[in-house]
Amino acid sequence: MSEYSRRQFLTSLSLLGVAPVVASTVFAQVESQDDAIGPYPAAWLPAGIRSRFVHDINGLRVHVLEAGHEVSGRGALLLLHGFPELAYSWRKVMIPLAEAGYHVIAPDLRGYGRTTGWGRDYDTDLTPFRMLNRVRDAMGLVSAFGYRSVAAVIGHDYGSPVAAWCAVTRPDIFRSVVLMSAPFGGTAVLPFDTADDPAPIAAAAGPSIYDDLAALPRPRKHYQRYYRTRPANENMWHAEQGIHDFIRGYYHFKSADWEGNKPHVLAARTALEWAKMPNYYIMNLDQGMAETVAEVMPSAAEIAANQWLPEQELRVYALEYGRTSFQGGLNSYRMGGTGIGAEEMQVYAGKTIDQPSMFISGASDWGRYQSPGAYERMQERACSDMRSTPVVPGAGHWVQQEQPEATARLIRDFLSSLV
Repeated sequence: MSEYSRRQFLTSLSLLGVAPVVASTVFAQVESQDDAIGPYPAAWLPAGIRSRFVHDINGLRVHVLEAGHEVSGRGALLLLHGFPELAYSWRKVMIPLAEAGYHVIAPDLRGYGRTTGWGRDYDTDLTPFRMLNRVRDAMGLVSAFGYRSVAAVIGHDYGSPVAAWCAVTRPDIFRSVVLMSAPFGGTAVLPFDTADDPAPIAAAAGPSIYDDLAALPRPRKHYQRYYRTRPANENMWHAEQGIHDFIRGYYHFKSADWEGNKPHVLAARTALEWAKMPNYYIMNLDQGMAETVAEVMPSAAEIAANQWLPEQELRVYALEYGRTSFQGGLNSYRMGGTGIGAEEMQVYAGKTIDQPSMFISGASDWGRYQSPGAYERMQERACSDMRSTPVVPGAGHWVQQEQPEATARLIRDFLSSLV
């Protein structure tokens, strides 16, 4: 652990009233300190949101933020965050949704924040991170709160496919779904009417799209492939600029504040088309993410003017990721790359999301186009009752943080239309 991260970790413990261990043993004691850390300090949260833990959820001790919990008998909403986010990422929309009459539940997902019971190492067993086990996490949490179903499951970024699979697998529990920033391209397609076809001839292996990216005049790589590598966590956790500035740069780069975000449809899944996206998706081959975002670090004046992520709120992310590292979140990308769990997901081949759905994205968010064709498949085939796909002006990838009022209004309007 770097000296910077060690200081941040010790500071976070002192803020929470946890006695710090000797600095030289901090890294070895992270897991035990996780168990000792309690809920968020009240000063971190808007009035009306509480931080708490729910035990024995599919092997996890889940850290949860709640709003609207004071009134019993309400319908519930389950909010699932993405990477590198936390339950804290929903802080700006939770109260407006609670005021609309809902019990709003936002957990730190497996691999993140103050939720414990998952392996944080690169060499950990990845099977608990598979998608259908994440659905089990969500189902267990809903049940623990005494609900047979929730009015909606709402997911952003990586939380969007988790929400989608919740909706695919258990429509009785997740009665509607709101996806944000990451389109759901659909379930698997099995070969059909092939019984009389001749045996297929194996095609000769050729260059992959990733080989094509590396062969471009400016050699590139896909960010998800980078996230699966062993050095990725170390590069970001111990970034030369420090974890606080790394997260600041990353959030700035993918927001509407960075003027280079002008998303548009990509013609095909090819290296040349992918290379039209910003460097946070299609990285320079010789750079890590820390170096990538350092090149677009906002100025002191831009940081001071930022109202959607002021320094005191960014500090929560820096303290939490400084304590846990990014590896838990990265393990989900690694799980996807291994194909772990793909076979069990084929049980749902051809199944669509048939309950009411909506997709929200920021006008400056490349997320809806990063996987060419997925945005269209979501609307045409994957979701049979897609009600709307609003695009929010003045927002990039972090739509519920950059434009919380508009985001909350869209969700409230969607939910009220279902009554």
